[in-house]
Formats: sequence, C-alpha cells, structure tokens
Amino acid sequence: MTTSAASYDRSSATRFPGPVDTALRTAGWEPGRWDIKQAEYWADALRDHTTPAGHRHTVFPAAVEAWAEFGGLHITAPGPGRQIAPTPVRLDPLTGLHLARTFADLGRALSSELCPLGIDADTGSHLAIDREGRVYGIDHTGDWYLGTDLDEALTLLLTGLQPTRLTTAP
Repeated sequence: MTTSAASYDRSSATRFPGPVDTALRTAGWEPGRWDIKQAEYWADALRDHTTPAGHRHTVFPAAVEAWAEFGGLHITAPGPGRQIAPTPVRLDPLTGLHLARTFADLGRALSSELCPLGIDADTGSHLAIDREGRVYGIDHTGDWYLGTDLDEALTLLLTGLQPTRLTTAP
C-alpha cells in the first residue's frame, strides 16, 4: 500500500469492517502500528537472497510499508465466510523467500513487479504485493487478485469473499 494510493488515514479507527478490525486487533495490530526496523530486516533478507538459478526479489516501498504495519501478524478469520471459507493469514514475507522466480514471472505477466507478503496459514498459498500496492494470491489452483490494497485484500480473505482468478486474455 503506497501512501499516494491510500484514501484513508492509516491511524483511523474505522478503517476496517468491525469483524476484520477485531481479528486484526486480536492478532496484535492497532492503528498507527509501525515496525520499520523489522520491515527493513525483511527487505535486506529478500534483497540478499539469490535462488540457485540466479533469481532475486525486488523490494519496493509498497511492500516495506505493508510489512511495517502488518508484518509478523497471524490473523484468524473472525467467523464463517460469506462466499467461501475465510482465510487465516500469516504476514511474513520470508515465507516467499525461495519464490523469486515465481513472483518475477507473475509480475511480468501483470506488467509490474511482485514482492512476498506472507501465506494463507491453512493452505500455504502465497500472498504478494505489487509496486502499486495491489495484492495477489498464488497457489496450486492458480493466481488470484485479492484487492487494490492490503486493506481490501485482508477484508476479502478474512471475511471469505471470492477472489478474482487471473486469466490470460483470449
């Protein structure tokens, strides 16, 4: 999430729907949470990693900002899903450390760059963010668009809304 794209006050108490806000606070989030030291540690670890085939992660402000605010949280869904089962989320970018090529390939297909965010704590599906702050899911069934920013993606995942599957143009 980039500050220029954000249409909300990061410290607003009404930023998330009630059940999502409760789940986030239970996990340790609060308005104004900001652990830039941990975010910078993750950024350095991702930048320093090279896969055996020579692939590297790209780190950019939208990812670092997301990690600073939400990194390290294990968020449990607040109740039953609306359309599908809700997704518990673990926000730790190092869960995607060895997926530099996967993220680069999807980023090229999207005409952007992706950086890891974390995982679906139940299935291990990987979450990624692009330079503009949009969030995606990558799993064995395909690639998914989760939201225009992390707030929208967390709301979708935690309330069990159906994500949009990414497909190639006909």
